[in-house]
Amino acid sequence: MAIVLEPPPSTTVPDYEGNGHPPSPSSPFLRRPKSDTGFWSWVTTVDHKRLGILYVATAFAFFLCGGIEALLIRLQLARPNGHILSANQYNQVFTMHGTTMIFLMVMPVSVGFANFIVPLQIGARDVAFPRLNAFSYWMFLFAGLFLYSSFFLGGAPNGGWFGYAPNTSITGYLPGRGSDFWVFGLLLLGIASTAGAINIVVTVLNMRAPGMTLLKMPIFTWMSLIAQFLTVFAMPVITVALFLVMMDRNFGSNFFNPAAGGDPVLYQNLFWLFGHPEVYILILPAMGMVSEVLPVFARKPLFGYPVMVFSGIAIGFMGWGVWIHHMFAVGLGPVAVSAFSVSTMFIAVPTGVKIFNWIATLWGGSLRFTTPMLFAVGFIVMFTIGGLSGVTHSLSPSDRQQTDTYYVVAHLHYVLFGGSMFGIFGAVYYWFPKAFGRLLDEKLGKVHFWLTMIGFNLTFGPMHILGLEGMPRRIYTYDKSLGLGFWNMVSTIGAFIIAVSILVFIYNIFVVTPKSARCIADPWDARTLEWSIPSPPPEYNFAEIPTVHSLDEYWHQKYTEDEDGRLVRLPNYEAVRASSDTNVASPGQHIHMPSPSYFPIVCAFGLLVAAYGMILGRSSGDNYLVSVIGFLITFGSLYAWGLEPSAEPSSSSSSSSSEGGEHHESGAEHQPVLVGAGEATALEAPEAVALPPGPGISGSSGSAGSAGSAGSAEDATDGGAS
Repeated sequence: MAIVLEPPPSTTVPDYEGNGHPPSPSSPFLRRPKSDTGFWSWVTTVDHKRLGILYVATAFAFFLCGGIEALLIRLQLARPNGHILSANQYNQVFTMHGTTMIFLMVMPVSVGFANFIVPLQIGARDVAFPRLNAFSYWMFLFAGLFLYSSFFLGGAPNGGWFGYAPNTSITGYLPGRGSDFWVFGLLLLGIASTAGAINIVVTVLNMRAPGMTLLKMPIFTWMSLIAQFLTVFAMPVITVALFLVMMDRNFGSNFFNPAAGGDPVLYQNLFWLFGHPEVYILILPAMGMVSEVLPVFARKPLFGYPVMVFSGIAIGFMGWGVWIHHMFAVGLGPVAVSAFSVSTMFIAVPTGVKIFNWIATLWGGSLRFTTPMLFAVGFIVMFTIGGLSGVTHSLSPSDRQQTDTYYVVAHLHYVLFGGSMFGIFGAVYYWFPKAFGRLLDEKLGKVHFWLTMIGFNLTFGPMHILGLEGMPRRIYTYDKSLGLGFWNMVSTIGAFIIAVSILVFIYNIFVVTPKSARCIADPWDARTLEWSIPSPPPEYNFAEIPTVHSLDEYWHQKYTEDEDGRLVRLPNYEAVRASSDTNVASPGQHIHMPSPSYFPIVCAFGLLVAAYGMILGRSSGDNYLVSVIGFLITFGSLYAWGLEPSAEPSSSSSSSSSEGGEHHESGAEHQPVLVGAGEATALEAPEAVALPPGPGISGSSGSAGSAGSAGSAEDATDGGAS
């Protein structure tokens, strides 16, 4: 077996026995945590899989909050002249519903899936920056808690999830702290999103397994990569808008005050220049999820894989050129309106290409209508309806009639719920056994799907009719004489059917599934590399970094085709599937993994304190001292972050979890210099050959990957060296 050397052991010193070990930090403050289990192991974890689970679970908790807010909205509008909520309460609930579903649910849940799945699909042992990954999660959690704490600290944001200026920028229009909570909450979420996006982009570009070229990457990895590129470039745009609003509200500037020469349309341009790429940040990962599910349950490859990749790239580029169709009614003139009408029509082309490729994937396949497959097919149908209603907005005369009516609300939800949420639910059912080793109950899953499908169409289908009948959006009540009561009641009934479907989903996850038997590592007979390792995966993911020879590498290890193009199992089919359950490190094999750290959560907490200080500063300038304390916590934790050792010394031997197959090593005796060297150590390997780091480096047996992806992620890129 060939040996690949990691970077020089610059931080190790020989002890009196000649063994290498990391020097003990001079201060206990800099020691790495040692907990492998329990509450603190989750607080200090840098494992991408645990962080992915935390992301998804937290986003789902916020989804429940947003769902409750949606039910309150529908109860208020179920009948004319409703009295469930006052006007101000309705505005708060409406604003937090939109903010929650977009910024606290769909965005982070997609990042959570990318965190868990992408490193497994590309054959990496972790993400490029493990501690930065942990920081981005804790920043997301604290930002969400910060936003929801506004309900108890003077009132929640009430200027709409879009926060149009000058309503939000002039304190006299929206007095109180609600808009400040919204501004600073979104700024914190922007920090979290940007950090997470950079991490995923660098991971995909630098840490792929040997042989995995860009056009051999799974489609979910591709769509996640494009979405995170969009995040990196889109978040600064809304950050600028939010900073300007913050300056207007807190320091007396007049960027958006028309009475003082400001321009409210500038805010709309900034918000929607972010807002329309944001639509594709939300939908592209769901497209990738569906593109993984369909081939598995159609028993055939994804039709037109290169076209699917390049259409996703085209959507990413073209998404920057259509934002003005949100602003056709603001008076930009016929030239701008015409140009953006055409661009809006054009962006439907790559989206339509994807839809036809999904249909072609299903055509002639051996279809298995499992719950993931049902949600994937439901995604195609619902997203197509949402796309068609969106195309009508490219026509300026039609758009002017639909602007600020419930027709737009219907379109938005057919894209983001019928699209993103259907894709996400399908992904949960598909990858749940990979994360937890158990299949969700199929009968309850199908009940969940059909209730969701019926409830969704009852809720948002009638909104097309309400919009065409002239019902304005963003109103908290309406008069009986308008004749809008019937369809609003139907919509409210549909919303409660969706709520029942979510209860079925929760019951399935927390009551039924934990009692079920554990499943094999590859229960779906799937195609991609994440299914070639145990479920749940060990901490190090791959005992040996795989070498990739083709797209759908794992599938080609199990199947071939005969002369007529029919699928044929290879003789070693059963052995390959069985080996997925036993793909764990041997007892003497040393695999270095990044150690846990306290400082990501401390750093995020400092920014949370600083944000509260800015809110308090609105009442008294002296209270900005709280912000200073928060920034000191942040900068202090960053300084300690840079000084903490790469791993925590320990005399304990490596531990293995028989249930999860985990193999974690954090001690001095288990601070290996060699990767893929079996029981060899640095002093016992005079014949080792040093190879330069980088993707695509492997031993002759294919068991050792590149220095970047072979387990030393933190050493190579996150501030430490083994």
